[in-house]
Amino acid sequence: MIHQLESEELSISVNQTGIELSSIKSKSSQVEYLWQGNPSIWSGQSPILFPIIGALKDGYMIYKEQKYRMPKHGFLRHSTKPILKASTDNSLLFSLSWDEESLLQYPFKFEFEVEFRLKGKTIEIAHHISNHGDESMYYSVGGHPAFNCPLQPGESYEEYSLEFSQPETDAIWLVNDDGLISDRTQAFLENSCSIQLQEHIFDKDALIFKNLKSREVTLTHKDKGAILRVKFDDFDYLGIWAKPGAPFVCIEPWIGIGDSSDSNNEFEAKEGLLKLEPMQTETKSYSIRVLD
Repeated sequence: MIHQLESEELSISVNQTGIELSSIKSKSSQVEYLWQGNPSIWSGQSPILFPIIGALKDGYMIYKEQKYRMPKHGFLRHSTKPILKASTDNSLLFSLSWDEESLLQYPFKFEFEVEFRLKGKTIEIAHHISNHGDESMYYSVGGHPAFNCPLQPGESYEEYSLEFSQPETDAIWLVNDDGLISDRTQAFLENSCSIQLQEHIFDKDALIFKNLKSREVTLTHKDKGAILRVKFDDFDYLGIWAKPGAPFVCIEPWIGIGDSSDSNNEFEAKEGLLKLEPMQTETKSYSIRVLD
């Protein structure tokens, strides 16, 4: 089921399956900012990554000597079990809770709520994670919104760039053929605020950053200026990705990262996990603001 919100400037849609944002449209220009999915290229639009980011080595993790298998980026993104818990004129609140089936993949009694708030040209996306069990719970969470790029007919991918809020010097972590994080890095940003988009930039998979100072990234056109901005104060990792040659770009705030190639599969040792004590709730949020 698709749910919608509107402000004076924007209309947005959210698919209850996977709690996935499925449209961000200007009401004045009718420009669609969000990639609309294409099964022959990439069917996703803005999947939420929970309770892991990326791939598990050999497809499984170990927790308390038990093996648990889980797909890349977790089980939420394809789940038909989320419910709409509450709604107002400018907000939608969805929830997914543990059940006996989820315990076979992820041995924690969780509730995962996602709240979308639309304020003018800003979409706030808050993830409320609760531990309803009687032991510590470990998790990651991340966003994966894909934005149409180029936005207008006649434009090229190379006319767009991603601009950081401050100069960055950081390497990217390389991904191996199994989708795992290798121990190799590649120099990428050297006191630079900008990533110029180009046809082959994602030929070796995502650009993965672990040490950025910036917590804002702006999609920018060389003539038209700033198009939209993703602000992610609560997230320490950033992935940037597109299917090579596809007309979109994903700006992905992450808490956590895929398994390394030398992982021992022990879940508690997985890089970037957060630990949540019993009967506690944490909120991790990011926002998307349309600027043009």
